[in-house]
Amino acid sequence: MITKLTVHEKTLTNGLKLIGEINPAAKSVAMGFFVKTGARDETPKEAGISHFLEHMMFKGTESRNTLDITFALGNMAAKSNAYTSEEGTVYYAAVLPEYFGNLKEILCDMLRPSLDPKEFDVEKKVILEEIALYQDRPHYYLFENMSRDYFGNHPAGNSVLGTTQTVGSISRDEMLDYFERRYLPSNMTLVATGNYDWNKFAEDAENYCGKWQTGKVERTFSKFTFNKVEKNYKKKDLSQVHFAMLSEAPSCKEEERYPLGVLSVILGDGSGSKLYWELVDKGLAEAAEVDIDEKEDTGAMMVYAATEPKNLEKVEKILKRILKTPADFTEEELNRAKTKLLTRTVLGGESTMGRMRSLGHEWMSRGKIHDLSEYITSIKAVNRESILNALKKYPLTEWSEFRLLPE
Repeated sequence: MITKLTVHEKTLTNGLKLIGEINPAAKSVAMGFFVKTGARDETPKEAGISHFLEHMMFKGTESRNTLDITFALGNMAAKSNAYTSEEGTVYYAAVLPEYFGNLKEILCDMLRPSLDPKEFDVEKKVILEEIALYQDRPHYYLFENMSRDYFGNHPAGNSVLGTTQTVGSISRDEMLDYFERRYLPSNMTLVATGNYDWNKFAEDAENYCGKWQTGKVERTFSKFTFNKVEKNYKKKDLSQVHFAMLSEAPSCKEEERYPLGVLSVILGDGSGSKLYWELVDKGLAEAAEVDIDEKEDTGAMMVYAATEPKNLEKVEKILKRILKTPADFTEEELNRAKTKLLTRTVLGGESTMGRMRSLGHEWMSRGKIHDLSEYITSIKAVNRESILNALKKYPLTEWSEFRLLPE
């Protein structure tokens, strides 16, 4: 039985949305800013600026330098971090309840960075090294290139890290302009979960954030039209080949995401799925998985496998054979997949950090409060009929194919 906790909502006069879930039995408090800006909101010239700006949030404010921030978070033993995706940027931390007052002040302060020119130049070098590091990783190299080629001109294919050329050319003034355009309160959500006082939280949020400049933020939407793409990439010193397929799938706002999410687990979960037993368990592939990448206005079903060059042809045939009849599953396989999804979701939701992230992402992507019991009901309701109906809209019959091969 899922116990419903008290959830509060409030919007400050400048547009900042506050969401709070109170759990008096929790032993910690988690807090996070969810900013609805990411790679999809960047111009080609700005590619990578959202991620670069994420780094700069830890590099000083008008009242703190980098070391001050590091020591302040460390002294609270805060579990803190940030991440950027195509859809958004998130800054978060979790602490013991007695340190929540300090955390509120420092995290709110961090979200108004000074963008110190010296720190800017240092961090740019760090990110250029990060780009070079990720380019050396075959898995990332394939995903980065195939997303660009699959989505074409649609912003869902924009690179989160950007390139050495785009990041190298970003100036401090350009970053400030991007910050002032995108980091407006109306484009942000502040979420807190755990053991704390909601009224005090709302009062402090008003004190720390209430004077932030208000304004309207737009996000551009464009319809994605599937075009079949087949492309091979080459890279030196590869011991394995990497193969991926993409097909059109639901966005994060469509109900078909539930049945097709369950189907993706049946087909290609990391253990106990059709691809696992056919490829990984038999030693034909090191990895074989299926997943849905849900964007705000589109989505993609992704199939991936990594194998030795000599096994590529056999692996491709098996993958395509399984995908040709996606509804060929037993009731046992269906129930096992639903149990996996429910277990992962419930276990993740038992932590204050997990709940904070669920609440923030649900609001940022769908404008709804994440109700764990509602999600559980939706997954439990998935059956063969709902999967077949979802496959009528997204039949998974047309696939783009991408391979990363040794040079």
